[in-house]
Amino acid sequence: MVRIGFLGPKGTFSQEAMFTYTEGRNDFTGVDYNTMVELIMAVENDEIDEAVVPIENSLEGAVSVTMDMLAADVDLKIKAEVVIEVKQNLMAKKGTETKDIKYILSHPQPIGQCRKFLDSAFPRALIKYVYSTAQAAKEVAQGEGDMAAIGSLAAAKEYGLEVLKESIQDSDNNFTRFVVISKKEAKKAERNKTSIVFSTEDRPGSLYRILDIFSLWDINMTRIESRPAKNELGRYIFFVDIKGHIEDQDVRDALTMVKRKTSFYKFLGSYPEFQIRC
Repeated sequence: MVRIGFLGPKGTFSQEAMFTYTEGRNDFTGVDYNTMVELIMAVENDEIDEAVVPIENSLEGAVSVTMDMLAADVDLKIKAEVVIEVKQNLMAKKGTETKDIKYILSHPQPIGQCRKFLDSAFPRALIKYVYSTAQAAKEVAQGEGDMAAIGSLAAAKEYGLEVLKESIQDSDNNFTRFVVISKKEAKKAERNKTSIVFSTEDRPGSLYRILDIFSLWDINMTRIESRPAKNELGRYIFFVDIKGHIEDQDVRDALTMVKRKTSFYKFLGSYPEFQIRC
């Protein structure tokens, strides 16, 4: 039985992503963790076999803790990706009226995704950040009738909350990309992606020369994201996703050249490209 971790408790979008990843399978058991750090380290320490972790959102951008830990803290590979549409909902204990709400709880990402709604509907409410949307729902269910949570319909059902308003996110184009991390690498599929992280020498044009390698080998780069290197002010590391698999000749040759021309390089994995269902 494969042990797959997700950011808990039950009812999170991470759990929803896990179910999407394991659709049609019955050879796994889900294990929830309270924080992203605990979840990722659980794979590193062999407590679980895999973990489903968010890496970017179409509205809020990169999930920094995931990226930083993959770059510096663990030796894990990305073996799959999952993209789910995120619809945020306002929920409270049954009988709660909107005029009574003084506190709104959720993870920082959903709060940011619903900022316009919150500023308009609850300008005086205090925002309380918690580890996950499901944790917010759980606290609201256990608390007084002056709190509301932002999260999934699954969380509302799990903790017996009433949905006061559905789809309160500021944009309907709200998708979160999750990656499945493991010590085992994925098998090559028909359509693949490859992820790397690197840093360059502090010289003019260094980043351009690295990225130009992908152009020379006619490789499509689908994402680039920078993060502070954390060892010196003004130094950065770069996360890049490209089309193709490390076993492809052009990808292997291009990455060999990238590795030679970077001051730091780490291969994060080749894995099947997720196809968003319309």
